[in-house]
Amino acid sequence: MGNVDPLEVLASHAFFRVASAQGSPGNRVRILCDGPETFAAWLRAIDGATATIHLENYILQEDEVGEAFAAALCRAQQRGVACKIIYDWLGCVSRTSPRFWRRLAEAGVQVRRYNPPRFVNPLRLISRDHRKILCVDGMVAFTGGLCIGHDWVGNPARGVPPWRDTAVELHGPAVAHIEAAFSDSWASVGGGHLPPAAPPPALAVAPDGCDVSVIAGRPDAMGLYRLEQLVAEVAARSLWLTDGYFVATTGYVRALAGAARMGVDVRLLVPGSSNWPLVGALSKSGYRPLLRAGVRVFEWNGPMLHAKTAVADGSWTRIGSSNSNLASWVANRELDVAISDRAVAQQMEDIYRADLQNSTEVVLFTGRHGKRRPVATPSIHQPYTMRTMSGRLFSGVIGLGSTLSGLFSQRRSVLPEEALVICASGAMLVCLALLAFFVPRLIAWVIALIALWSGVGLLMKAWRLWSSDGEIDE
Repeated sequence: MGNVDPLEVLASHAFFRVASAQGSPGNRVRILCDGPETFAAWLRAIDGATATIHLENYILQEDEVGEAFAAALCRAQQRGVACKIIYDWLGCVSRTSPRFWRRLAEAGVQVRRYNPPRFVNPLRLISRDHRKILCVDGMVAFTGGLCIGHDWVGNPARGVPPWRDTAVELHGPAVAHIEAAFSDSWASVGGGHLPPAAPPPALAVAPDGCDVSVIAGRPDAMGLYRLEQLVAEVAARSLWLTDGYFVATTGYVRALAGAARMGVDVRLLVPGSSNWPLVGALSKSGYRPLLRAGVRVFEWNGPMLHAKTAVADGSWTRIGSSNSNLASWVANRELDVAISDRAVAQQMEDIYRADLQNSTEVVLFTGRHGKRRPVATPSIHQPYTMRTMSGRLFSGVIGLGSTLSGLFSQRRSVLPEEALVICASGAMLVCLALLAFFVPRLIAWVIALIALWSGVGLLMKAWRLWSSDGEIDE
């Protein structure tokens, strides 16, 4: 029993319950890196489809990449393939015109949008469909972090590399679980539940295949959040994370910090320059408790790091659409797969080491400010000595709350990297104060309209519940 890997044991037992995951053995797995490789695989699958295509993505942008997918879907529909698309209203609102969706619908493609604004329930706007799913013929499924747009292919002519991202191609029983997740989303947008298809012979369990658990995140489920905390608690040797928008909770930060203090090689790779600067600043404001605990933090030097992956103890891998923040954990529809296989984990570790070649490590020095240094290729067992900032208190709060609390309470020094957070917060307060001073009626009207909208919406929902004598599906 001494050689039993705790993660491998948990992957077949507790993970299913903790994350409400659907597990299956005997799957074939292929890792896909970045847009050019991933989109080529997606388009080949669409062009080879004979029965069904199910596409669910946060963004399908109206550009040269989106047009290539639209043309492939229209061709498939014309040869008799039943094509269904779910896109997120907020993700596409400024990127894709109604004309683009009408053209697909006129070709016979069934198109649904997720969660447009509704008067009855304005707070529902928080929930987004952040999944990235493509299922073809019930035979092959893809998921990962990639939206469909030009950012993921870059501009080779101008020397602009694509955004760094990771996806996975699956063949085997796990495909049916991803199809079921799509069916649930399809029902949520008014399309009705799709009938489960009988598994084709090609989906038989492969004797040498991987154990794959499909984690279909839904609003308020928090399955992945519980799973990520559990992995941080049980990892014995290593936990390497890549995240595009890391703004974690105090509990998860403490889990990572606790693992690092117990000697686990915990690493976090995040964007050096984010396409959402305020999110990037919030992420930087959370470095301190991680660094002080011994977590190694790396910043990607390319245009944008968008991948959402984890690899632990050389045996367990997660790839999907979920970021380590409350939006993904609590509010959104997400989809991730957890793979229990040493060969896949080894490949992911190799990719991680390669990514570190284009990254800079954030290091704390004794003194007033943190500094950064370039990274040499580290080995998983390479010892690392970190000099911590003396006289600082461990801060359990991260993000905006951490920054403002440190600023006003003076319980810790605020780093230069947090200037954008403080600047944005200060600017918002000044603007609010000026509006209240010069046009108090405007503030009153805004508050009144918000209260009226929310109140009328709640009354309408209460009436619908009362008149239906039961729950209503919105």
